[in-house]
Amino acid sequence: MVIFIHGLWLHATSWESWITFFGEHGYEAQAPGWPGDHATVEATRADPDGLAGHGIDDVVEHYAAIISALPERPILIGHSFGGMIAQKLLGMDLAAAAVAIDAAQIKGVLPVPLSALRSAFPVFKNPANAHRSVSLTAEQFRYAFGNAITEEESDALHAKWSIPAPGKPLFEAAAANFNPHSPAKVDTSNQNRGPLLLMTGGRDHTVPEAVTKSTLKQYRHSSAVTDFMEFPDRAHSLTIDSGWREIAEAALAWLKNQGL
Repeated sequence: MVIFIHGLWLHATSWESWITFFGEHGYEAQAPGWPGDHATVEATRADPDGLAGHGIDDVVEHYAAIISALPERPILIGHSFGGMIAQKLLGMDLAAAAVAIDAAQIKGVLPVPLSALRSAFPVFKNPANAHRSVSLTAEQFRYAFGNAITEEESDALHAKWSIPAPGKPLFEAAAANFNPHSPAKVDTSNQNRGPLLLMTGGRDHTVPEAVTKSTLKQYRHSSAVTDFMEFPDRAHSLTIDSGWREIAEAALAWLKNQGL
């Protein structure tokens, strides 16, 4: 079983090509939404208040409950904040393995590049957004997600998949290193967890390569498998743009190498 976990500003159905791809390779796969997500992009956009106020712990508990109903621990594949959630669940021994793609920064990661701050500015510009959901304009989406693809493709992806996102997880991640009990903390020293693959796009504005490399260092005290893979010419849209299959094939090959 593979469970796909989306991040901020993308709907769960943005994984549909991945679900089909992994299904063709013998995996049962699903992509449950976050708390407050509706079944479709349109319905979620129509109810932005349903997403507001949900933080990292809410999302972790939501997916932990889904996992508890499964007959065995799943493989988790998460993008952006979904990658952070996947790491937290893996550290809690709730997953057989995890692939974290351009994962949001966890507690202990120090670099906060200017591009990441600019990507999150639509949320950070108003402290009240910690309790609201915030949408991205097509222009903001191009900077945060679509800077390595054409404007036309980026705008099409925004129109197809973008939804409002709760601001709370971004504020929680930003304050993580000042909060000893931060929900962005991951058990990186777990020796018995399943294998982890950290994937990064070298042109990502939202989660720059430096963030993922710093995340990798947080796992230095664990002997469990922690691998790193970089795609130098890809940005934050790498799971949904026209080059998604390259990323999916790399994730699949890594899982096969782990015997999963």
